[in-house]
Parts: sequence; structure tokens; C-alpha cells
Amino acid sequence: MIRFDNITKRYQGGYDALSQVNFRIPDGGMVFLTGHSGAGKSTLLKLIMLMERPTRGQILVGDQNLNTIKRRGIPYYRRQIGLVFQDHQLLFDRTVYDNVALPMVISGAQPRDIGRRVRAALDKVGLLTKEKLYPLALSGGEQQRVGIARAVVNKPALILADEPTGNLDPKLSTEIMRLFEEFNQVGVTVLVATHDLSLIARMKHPILTLRNGRMMSDRS
Repeated sequence: MIRFDNITKRYQGGYDALSQVNFRIPDGGMVFLTGHSGAGKSTLLKLIMLMERPTRGQILVGDQNLNTIKRRGIPYYRRQIGLVFQDHQLLFDRTVYDNVALPMVISGAQPRDIGRRVRAALDKVGLLTKEKLYPLALSGGEQQRVGIARAVVNKPALILADEPTGNLDPKLSTEIMRLFEEFNQVGVTVLVATHDLSLIARMKHPILTLRNGRMMSDRS
């Protein structure tokens, strides 16, 4: 569950990136977040990731009030979250396998568990046969799927995706969104920030819309 209660984020100079934002996403929900450039989508995701702190209000993720998490607790909190970016943020000098394994290596997982779960994640996104390749040998859509495999390898309770289809054609964009739906169907909460209104209009999930830092609608 994600809950924003009267969240305002004010930056230096008095600019409110978010103003009195309220919404709730239930456990196991899949929701799209949309709005114009500068509407506050990235700020909202950063607040959930504890890359930023709200100026006012409180945020609950699961049973945790994020206002109570100290700096030393942030890495442990983030382990429950899988992140997917528009530009993939892959390491181009590492193989597909090594890119997907990275979160597990950082968390100190056992090598035996790493191998099993990396290959399960790659199989889920249809890239099991390409684990020894380097990212530059893959298409843009395949690189994005590597990013998704990396995001889910630690079996997160929550996936946050920031414009995950921004560089992809319509067919690949649909495939990526279907992957998110598949993870959602096994109980993962998914929040996708996107400009692709035509795509999300065809999908039966709630839509949150930001305009100038304010939540304008919640379409169920």
C-alpha cells in the first residue's frame, strides 16, 4: 500500500513541486501516474524512494511511515522496491547476467541463490538465452527488459517505473506494459509514471494525473 496524506514538497526559492497531494494505492494495485513535463511525477517517485523528503505531510509504504525512517535505514527500505528507468541505466561493460545480478550482489546474497534467481528473472522477460551478451548487443526493447529483470530479481513488493516506454515504439511499449501487468498479477504493487496516454487509455488500471504539482484526478 502507498498512501500520500497532504504531501507538499517545496524547494529552495519557494517552488512547490507538489502541493497537498493525496492518494492511496492498495497492496497489489497497478496505477499509472501521468501529467505534463514538470507536473511533479519524478518528485513523487523520489519521495517514495526516499531520495527526497516531503516539506509537509506523511507518506506510508506498506506498514512504514517514511517520515520515521532514518538515513541509515534507507538502504534496507529500498530493498523492497524495484526501479525501472527510461534510459535503462545498465552497465555496458558487464554482461546481461551481471547487470541483473547486481542488486543481489549488493545485498550480499549467496552465489547459488543469485544464479537461480537471475535466470528466473531473465526467463520471465524472455532473455534467458542472452545472459552472456553485453547490453550493446541488444535492441532498445531488450535493454529495457534487462532493466525490468534487474528490478524484479530481489522479488520486490513494489515496482516504480519512470517513463519506461519513453524510447520505444508502440509495439514494444505494449509488450513492456504487459510485463508489468504480469508482475502485478502475482501480487506486486506497480506504479508507472508515463506520458503515453494512448497506451494507458487502453489498459484497465487507475490513472493519477498531476498538474502543476496538484493531483487532478483518480480514474478507476
